[in-house]
Amino acid sequence: MMRGRPSLRRRLLAFLAVPMLALLTLNAFLTYYVALNYSNRIHDRSLVDDTVSFAQMLDTMPLTGDLSPQARFLIEYDSEGHRYFNVQSRRLGTISGNADFSAYAPSQECAREEPMLYSGTLNDQRVRMATVCTQSADNPDDRLAVTVAETMADRRHRAQEILMITIPLMTSLIVCMTALVWFGVKHGLRILTPLTNRLARREGELTPISDADVPVEIEPLISTIDGLIHRQADMIAQQNRFIADAAHQLRSPLTGMGLHVEQALAHDDPATVRESLQHIRRLNERTTRVSTQLLALARAQAVPDTLQAMDLGTHVPDWVGSRVPDAIRAGVDLGYRSDEGPWWIEGNAALLQEAVDNLIDNALRYAGKGTTVTVGLDLHDFEVELFVEDNGPGVSAEVMQRLGERFFRAPGTSETGTGLGLAIAREAVDHMDGRIAYLHVPSGGLKVAIRIPRLKRP
Repeated sequence: MMRGRPSLRRRLLAFLAVPMLALLTLNAFLTYYVALNYSNRIHDRSLVDDTVSFAQMLDTMPLTGDLSPQARFLIEYDSEGHRYFNVQSRRLGTISGNADFSAYAPSQECAREEPMLYSGTLNDQRVRMATVCTQSADNPDDRLAVTVAETMADRRHRAQEILMITIPLMTSLIVCMTALVWFGVKHGLRILTPLTNRLARREGELTPISDADVPVEIEPLISTIDGLIHRQADMIAQQNRFIADAAHQLRSPLTGMGLHVEQALAHDDPATVRESLQHIRRLNERTTRVSTQLLALARAQAVPDTLQAMDLGTHVPDWVGSRVPDAIRAGVDLGYRSDEGPWWIEGNAALLQEAVDNLIDNALRYAGKGTTVTVGLDLHDFEVELFVEDNGPGVSAEVMQRLGERFFRAPGTSETGTGLGLAIAREAVDHMDGRIAYLHVPSGGLKVAIRIPRLKRP
């Protein structure tokens, strides 16, 4: 069973409604507690008043016998429960009563003049008791402890009545608050309407959507979307650049191959046909090289920034060794030089190998036969330098300024090339927060140095 789509409105209401219900429950408990406390205070005051009245009534009655039925009814009557009483003389003991108050011995505490309030248990019921001490009318030397106790039923009943009155009021308040929250959330989310309309009017634009009307609460989301749009725009720009570069670089060799094919078809002379085929082969090799270099440049531009610790001292010798056969065919002495490592950096081995291959390829192609090309490692402050140095003819200061531009080739050179090798190396090094420097060699030639921040501990 598929789950419904998430709703921001429902989520906001849930986050608000659940706490409000919890607060309603908590408020009900607090209301009952406050009401019970208030009921106890009112009943305690009434109990003391009744006890005082009872004691005053005893002053007009002889204490030689039990209370009259009328007096007992007045003191025992309670509409919600039952009342107990006890009259105890310090000298004569219990004179009258309807319950056993011996556990509380109120007559022993008749030194106090003010009424006493305390709780206890009579006949297995929780009761609240009030004791008033008074002088005996029959004997001035005797003191009476008049105690009246009532059950707690009436107190709890009054508290429940107060609670039943407040619950509908609180429920109505919660319902009204929920309606207001619903209205507020519904109309508050309309602040997103201008942003929605602005996006709906867009047609193929890849510009940031942040604006002054974007609410602060969704600014992180909009910033994330802007970042995604920026990356998408960069990717499309790279694709368009690749298409334009491919069209620019492949147009000439493809046109040349077409002309030589027409020439071969127009002549029956085997020598002319052979010459045309040789031209077609060279143009095909050039086309293959251009395609390979363009793909390498595209990979260097689009590869994700996945970096990991690596020791160049263990990688670079292998990369140089794999190019020795090419150096032998080109008549160049290719070697490797470095001090003791380790040479730790945070980089991408595939990208860095692509960069080194292109630098070695440029050196083998343009240094000339009989020259020496050295690949090595060195330290410069907090950077590791990976360099490719040759003792060839070098380049002029004007040409040095343009090295690394795409499709730029030094004028006057007889070697074929695409002008992409140094551009590929620069793109690869940029992914590792590195930089490329082009330097003149004192003895002649060119040194291309890749400098990457040094990683002290892998």
